[in-house]
Amino acid sequence: MARLSDLPDALAEHLLKLPCEAMGTTPCAGGSPVAERRVAIISTAGLGRRDDENFSAGANDYRVLPSDLPPGEIVMSHISVNYDRTGFQDDVNICFPLDRLKEMAADGEIGSVADFHYSFMGATDPKEMKPAVDSLIGPMQAEGVNAVVLIPV
Repeated sequence: MARLSDLPDALAEHLLKLPCEAMGTTPCAGGSPVAERRVAIISTAGLGRRDDENFSAGANDYRVLPSDLPPGEIVMSHISVNYDRTGFQDDVNICFPLDRLKEMAADGEIGSVADFHYSFMGATDPKEMKPAVDSLIGPMQAEGVNAVVLIPV
């Protein structure tokens, strides 16, 4: 991740002026202990399956990534020229830590890993993604997902 001090002054100044909503200190939801949770991943790395359509500029939809998808079948179509893909190329777990979740489930640190995970295009205004994010609630609840690891990219 880049530090503001490493960026050109104009870019750092631009980023500092972007709006950022205040987040409260109260948790969004209570619930069971983490060791009993079924966990899904939501990433904004622009990930998809090899046969999925690539994300386009301003895309506000998502791609579904099954838990049993081989890592070699996961591709990144993140469109930002400022995004460094080398971490993903070295280890998909950088932006899609499915192997780590499976290890945590095997060790009893989490209850289980969801069958399906989701990826959005991070170079999109979050407000434009809200309807698609809201549409995930039903399918995740139907699968018993009660915790999500958010991977912002």
